[in-house]
Amino acid sequence: MSEKHHQEGHAGSHKKFNPLLVTLVLALVLCVGLVSLLKSSHEPVSHSAAAELAQAKRLQKVGSVEIRSNVDRPLVNGEEVYKGQCAACHATGVSGAPKFGDAAEWGPRLGQGFDALVQAALKGKGAMAPQGGGNFNDLEIARAVAYMANAAGANFPEPQPEAKEGESAQ
Repeated sequence: MSEKHHQEGHAGSHKKFNPLLVTLVLALVLCVGLVSLLKSSHEPVSHSAAAELAQAKRLQKVGSVEIRSNVDRPLVNGEEVYKGQCAACHATGVSGAPKFGDAAEWGPRLGQGFDALVQAALKGKGAMAPQGGGNFNDLEIARAVAYMANAAGANFPEPQPEAKEGESAQ
């Protein structure tokens, strides 16, 4: 009987399933996998030139601020302001802009007076956006208004800066 008991005991030990042992082995494999994954994600990766260029493009600045002073530059005359800012619409009459030199189109506007024309240019009117605060200062915009109005038959003097003591106007 002892031999039978011995065989049963031996045979039983092979048939038993040990869930604790399986759980420990799986946990160990999982830990080793996680550690290797975390370690590899923190190692420096060598970048190719294309990858560095792509990163530089993603990080490049989007815009810039430029501080300009209209005080330190000489004033621009009316003709140059017209060419630089006004001619895009007034040369062809885009969106109802009175064409340069067309007395019939400018006539009713000239009747409003020079100051009204300048304010319309600075603040905008109809389809024309405000011109004040752009590339030219208000005096230069007024000079362009005088230039355009005079080409259509007005006789407005080109506006001059206020002279400071001891200085002459430009």
